[in-house]
Amino acid sequence: MRLGRLLIILAVLLLIGMAVVFVFYRFVILPRSTAATPAPTPTIPPVEILMLAQSVSKGAILEANMLVPVPWQQNLVAPGMLRATELENMVGRVVKYDLQQSTPLLTTMLLSEGETLSSAGSPWALSIPPGMVAVSIPVSRLSSVSYAPRPGDHVDVIASLLMVDVDTDFQAMTPNQSGVVTASGPPDPTSGERSPLTVAISNGIYGRVIIDPVLNQAVYLVPSEAQRPRMVSHMLLQDVVVLQIGDFPLANTAAEQPAAVEGQPTPIPTQPASGQAPPPTPLPDIITLIVRPQDAVALNFILLAQSRMATQLSLALRGANDTSRENTLPVTLGFLLEQYQIPIPAKVPYSLTPRIDDLSPVLLPVTQPTQ
Repeated sequence: MRLGRLLIILAVLLLIGMAVVFVFYRFVILPRSTAATPAPTPTIPPVEILMLAQSVSKGAILEANMLVPVPWQQNLVAPGMLRATELENMVGRVVKYDLQQSTPLLTTMLLSEGETLSSAGSPWALSIPPGMVAVSIPVSRLSSVSYAPRPGDHVDVIASLLMVDVDTDFQAMTPNQSGVVTASGPPDPTSGERSPLTVAISNGIYGRVIIDPVLNQAVYLVPSEAQRPRMVSHMLLQDVVVLQIGDFPLANTAAEQPAAVEGQPTPIPTQPASGQAPPPTPLPDIITLIVRPQDAVALNFILLAQSRMATQLSLALRGANDTSRENTLPVTLGFLLEQYQIPIPAKVPYSLTPRIDDLSPVLLPVTQPTQ
């Protein structure tokens, strides 16, 4: 009897356990496995966008061979990207910036539709930020860092000036010239009138009187030469962008060709003979900088003074991505002697022969810049 009851109890427990396992699998494990399997994502077909097939410069007019359609995922299409179906509308549009090959074409990279290069003005004006202007200054091989700067480089502008003392009233360089004033003599015995004062210009130089310490007598000193200008150099501008080195190419080169005359063959532009090297590129003698309007006025003042050999401009090439500013000090002869501890040569009982009165620069051979 006891064995039968035990078997019944075991059978009931076994049934209860199987029921619990079934319920746990049906309502816990099965829903989790179903949720872990993601639903398949529908495939989105790609679209074709316009991409540059070659590098183009700012101001260039787009042609059909400059663009190529490229497949692009729809979820990665950025605002402003142009579709391949708009290729015909893009032909003839003007590029605002320098663009590299394989760059997706955006509407922000182009001038407004219908605006051509002639109505937009110079393509170089597109490189001038708002509030800035471009000015050109003359350069030489030495003042232009041996022709190293290129468009887009950053340079500093150094100005050197020669200054002299002038008479405030005459606005003429001192010392002034002196004259002799003859006082009137005694009155005329007949008429009783005095003779007028007489002023004689003697081209003498106005000097000064000192007391000689040895002779204890007054000595009148006059300068032995004209006043020597005092030179000062200072960093006029810092971190200036170069727009162009040398002259800008003229866009309408066809207008410079000789016109055809009726009844005569069309003139053919001259080309270098076969086997002959092309003429060497002329050395640039001018550089164009992007500056603030106030700096442009300052440069204009210095350029006008430079034409009279009173000022001189030089450039210093900055490192790439260097936009730092340094508080530089103006340099004079006294600054050089003090800052760099240059001693004044003592007077000694010997010297060099032949005598050296000036420092002549070393003459460098004229060479063509490397292309």
